[in-house]
Amino acid sequence: MIIRTEFPYGSTHEDVRIPLPDGVELYARIWRPVTDEPVPALLEYLPYRLTDWTAPRDWQRHPWYAGHGYASVRVDVRGHGCSGGRPGDEYDARELADGVAVVEWLAAQEWCTGSVGMFGISWGGCNSLQIAALAPEPLKAVVTVCSTDDRYDNDVHYMGGSVLAVDMHAWAATMLAFASRPPDPRYAGDGWRAQWLDRLEAVEPPIHTWLSHQTRDAYWRHGSVCEDYGAIGAAVLAVGGWHDPYRDTVLRLVEHLPKARVRGLIGPWSHQYPDRGLPPGPAIGFLQETLRWWDHWLKGADNGVMDEPLLRAWISEAHPPATVYEELPGRWVGERAWPSPSVIPVPYVFRGAPVAVASPQHTGLDAGRFFPFGNEADLPPDQREEDAKSACFEFPVAGGEPVEILGRPSVTLRLRLDVPYGQVVARLCDVAPDGSSTLVTRGALNLSARQGRDRAVPWPVGSYEDVTFELNGIGHAFPPGHRIRLAVSSAYWPWIWPRAGSEAGWTLDPAGSSVTLPVRAASPAGDDGIFFEEPEQSEPLGVSHPATLDEPRPERLVVRDVARGTWRLEVDPRYGGTRVYPDGLEYGEDATEVYEIQDGDPLSARTRSQWRIRLHRPELGWDVGVETRSEITCDEGGFMTSNEVVCREGDEVVFHRTWERRLPRGAG
Repeated sequence: MIIRTEFPYGSTHEDVRIPLPDGVELYARIWRPVTDEPVPALLEYLPYRLTDWTAPRDWQRHPWYAGHGYASVRVDVRGHGCSGGRPGDEYDARELADGVAVVEWLAAQEWCTGSVGMFGISWGGCNSLQIAALAPEPLKAVVTVCSTDDRYDNDVHYMGGSVLAVDMHAWAATMLAFASRPPDPRYAGDGWRAQWLDRLEAVEPPIHTWLSHQTRDAYWRHGSVCEDYGAIGAAVLAVGGWHDPYRDTVLRLVEHLPKARVRGLIGPWSHQYPDRGLPPGPAIGFLQETLRWWDHWLKGADNGVMDEPLLRAWISEAHPPATVYEELPGRWVGERAWPSPSVIPVPYVFRGAPVAVASPQHTGLDAGRFFPFGNEADLPPDQREEDAKSACFEFPVAGGEPVEILGRPSVTLRLRLDVPYGQVVARLCDVAPDGSSTLVTRGALNLSARQGRDRAVPWPVGSYEDVTFELNGIGHAFPPGHRIRLAVSSAYWPWIWPRAGSEAGWTLDPAGSSVTLPVRAASPAGDDGIFFEEPEQSEPLGVSHPATLDEPRPERLVVRDVARGTWRLEVDPRYGGTRVYPDGLEYGEDATEVYEIQDGDPLSARTRSQWRIRLHRPELGWDVGVETRSEITCDEGGFMTSNEVVCREGDEVVFHRTWERRLPRGAG
């Protein structure tokens, strides 16, 4: 990592309040170059609190952009951080309308040329796309990282039409805790307490809404730019990582947006900006790449950025299974079109007699983290135990050339169910000569969603049907001497929430079943010419992490109760822990997630999340705490959710509320 301290421009920063049409003001931090000339503005727009939670990351990039001649702006969404108003649902119409107003306000400032770009990762990448689809005139370009174009089937809520137990609940619980945090009096002023209490009156557990929409209805279509790619007027640089669950958005954007204003980049990364150097690498000079994008689209520079291949992608070489990799072996390739004429769908046909598959309910404990962040226990370990609970079909890689794939594999399965409902999960693995099994990619289908994610159609009991679904995109080379393994299971806890009757599994008939791989031909000349500069950032903020005598918890701990036949996965998401900021803020957080299930009983599935947050400013005598608890259980007809929020100022409880809901089970 290169830390830049000298730039073409000196820069300054200031905190301001941006007025909205309804009188609410959003809190913003603006880094600007020292110049008398107007400059374009770049906007990152998030609910994650610019004065503390994202401050370390913000200081890596916003001053860097300012030093290169841009006004770089970080804004807190309404109802979060030190912004006014009450919090709403993610990406709701109010959030997007506010974002449009911010874009227009920036363009109207005397220090701005009138051209604006938006960028962000995850939430910020999503709302960048969604605001671009509303087409505010000043918004000329977007850099969207690890984001989704489909809020239902490629987000944190559902997968293949099934409830994502692992992250639908965990993220709903996280956002409940985040929305309950107070404004910081150092920046919000004396009215922080009244603002906090007003905010708390509007807090609602997001899980109530997300579980109330179990098919792809109008709620999920809102904000899903895949509904109308043509609405996006801005140029889009779409970026993802093969270990991020949202990477398929990059492939769809480069396919559906006009080639003259889109480029895609997919590396080996997790759910992180590609310059941060977090596993798996290699990291790249991402800020330099985005600067070329901004210079072309916001300053009119003829710098060749649009001469790059439509899609630049990393293809990993075979690697042994591990839960973390500092760097993956592989290389960069470029595609001038997508779908690419150099990628051919090749079917691999299953063989053998029909096989009954009734996977144990704890199948999936070795799935790894849904959102890998670069931690040491994020990625899936050796898949041999998972493979043993699945039906496996293998294809040896013969000859002297690897089988190189790039894109989305698909499976067609001929299944018979003796119950109306079920799920199927397909995992593509690379099996080495020593028998170790490395997960390459996977996909899932709720069988009631086989005719479309917008409906739930029970299976005709006792009948065979063919179902086809895609796996997540990947770039991978299977070397000679290895075996390509397709493993299919009827359970995948805690990623997929099971349904009553699903323990019966299904019967798979290999006749008519296959996996189709997107096989890439030998690399055309010029692929090896793709390279990136070394990553660089501006000086770090200087946050410290106090030492503790506490024994660190495992990131992921599996506990088996042999007598009861239960399995429990305990997760420490490790978002940040305790840290001290240069402005004196002491910020502490502790989170745990627990997922439990009993073999043979899908209705025993249970999730629990707890958060404890403390914000302390000794110089102001300010000491506040937020504690949340969230649980989900189920029966055959519904999900039962329980949520609690307790907020304290010092020793005084200033807010305490509980919610108990029963939500009917539909497609979920």
